Amino acid sequence: MEDAIRAVVVTVSDSRHEEDDLSGTTLVGLLLSIGAEVVEKVIIRDEVEQISRTLVDFSNRDDIDLIVTTGGTGIAPRDNTPEATLSILEKQIPGIAEAIRLKTMEKTPTSILSRGVCGIRNRTLIINFPGSPKAVQECFDIIKPILLHAINLIKDKKVHH
Repeated sequence: MEDAIRAVVVTVSDSRHEEDDLSGTTLVGLLLSIGAEVVEKVIIRDEVEQISRTLVDFSNRDDIDLIVTTGGTGIAPRDNTPEATLSILEKQIPGIAEAIRLKTMEKTPTSILSRGVCGIRNRTLIINFPGSPKAVQECFDIIKPILLHAINLIKDKKVHH
């Protein structure tokens, strides 16, 4: 599977553990369903430094094309994923986050409170998803059609527009 997307799932939570990480598990299943290889799945605390360090470490690896985070995107005091992600991005891709908020708002009005961001670091696509399994499914459905195309562009592979 040379063209398979190689992904990492990062669950950001102060309370989740492997046995109750429904959002991360849902995301792994969705990635596998499109033929992606999930290289790693981790759960980390909702602390800016830990999130930033985790994103930098994974984006520095040559075997990772995509990092998807779940959790920490809301407006509660302990929601730090967007700040941590913005601090390490080389380029933002605001259209992905905007599309996610716009489309999910049709089903869940409170989704406009999500502050998730998207961008690139070291030719790795990084996307923040909210922390509920339902939101993960809805967000993934929105990005699924453009995911491989975006990664191919980031990796500077030939693509047909």
